[in-house]
Amino acid sequence: MKTNGKEEMEVRHIIHKCDNKTSTDSDGINMTIIKSVIDGCSKPLTYIFNLSFQSGKFPNSMKIAKVIPFYKSGDRHNITNYRPISLLSQFSKILEKLFDARLDKFLDKYKILTEKQYGFRSNRSTAFAITEFVEGVTSAWDNKKQTLGIFIDFQKAFDTINFEILLDKLERFGISCLVLKWIKSYLTNRRQFVSLGEHQSDFLDIVCGVPQGSVLGPKLFILYINDICNVSELLNFVLFADDTTIWASGEDLQQLLGLITVELDKVKKWCDRNKLSLNLDKTKFMLFGYGRLNRQIQVRVGDANIERVYETKFLGINIDDKICWKPHIKYIHNKLAKSISILARVKKYCGSEVTPYSLLFYVCTLFGLLC
Repeated sequence: MKTNGKEEMEVRHIIHKCDNKTSTDSDGINMTIIKSVIDGCSKPLTYIFNLSFQSGKFPNSMKIAKVIPFYKSGDRHNITNYRPISLLSQFSKILEKLFDARLDKFLDKYKILTEKQYGFRSNRSTAFAITEFVEGVTSAWDNKKQTLGIFIDFQKAFDTINFEILLDKLERFGISCLVLKWIKSYLTNRRQFVSLGEHQSDFLDIVCGVPQGSVLGPKLFILYINDICNVSELLNFVLFADDTTIWASGEDLQQLLGLITVELDKVKKWCDRNKLSLNLDKTKFMLFGYGRLNRQIQVRVGDANIERVYETKFLGINIDDKICWKPHIKYIHNKLAKSISILARVKKYCGSEVTPYSLLFYVCTLFGLLC
């Protein structure tokens, strides 16, 4: 099998665009090392990647994940205060990006992904998703209707994807033969181990879920839940990966509650069929409108009640039941106050060449206040 210059250039381009991270995979390799030797190994790498695509096999050596426990807060002796960080093979990420570019072209050509999905897609962002939701609520107000929104939380959604169901859906989308074989090889026979300092655990098999920290994992997930919007013709959906928001509007509140209850039961059945679990403790609902909103109402999913909230975080912004921006302004105000406090503390350590404006820009960027 021969490689051509165009294919090698594509591999080099992908590698050069990767971040210069120093975290090492299970082989002790980081992306900085690969970038330093790419001129000498681009040809054999391209050969291996082409062989993978043409044989429909994902290399087993690239399926090993090194898991690092990352401390969050609280008691350091409590294991629940650590978050697992999965470090995959550096070569795996390159191969995945090559496949992802080809998969995107197929999905776009045949318009497979629902227009309601905004996550992990080019030319889409949370801003578009937020705009669609807010416009849906405000349009209902203009027609003197109330809107009931449900903010759904899936329990460990990425980790509970069923391989058989996923492969069956991909085949129905038109992804078949050698490509489907490659994806099946990519998903199966994966292993992981935990690394803590000089200590390393035994290997364990991964039997479900898309690989954490992978390039293809999020794309496969949005394909997995792509048909959730088809369960109801009466509900509106906005999806951003596993952040799922649904809503419906109506003039009569009791009829609206009845409609929501029936349609939510359909969503619950879809989740059961697809082996996804709703986290009912974190799933909330909100009644939007300027009318009499203080009435005691309940929304149920199966035998469980969903908590009603009057303010919540939605795709990075804080909204309330009147779509008033005061909660988010307050949130930004508090972040800015922390930034100004930091500026006051570091001012005496900065040279004259550092202006207050440049410091403010840096701190705001650090806290995520600037786009």
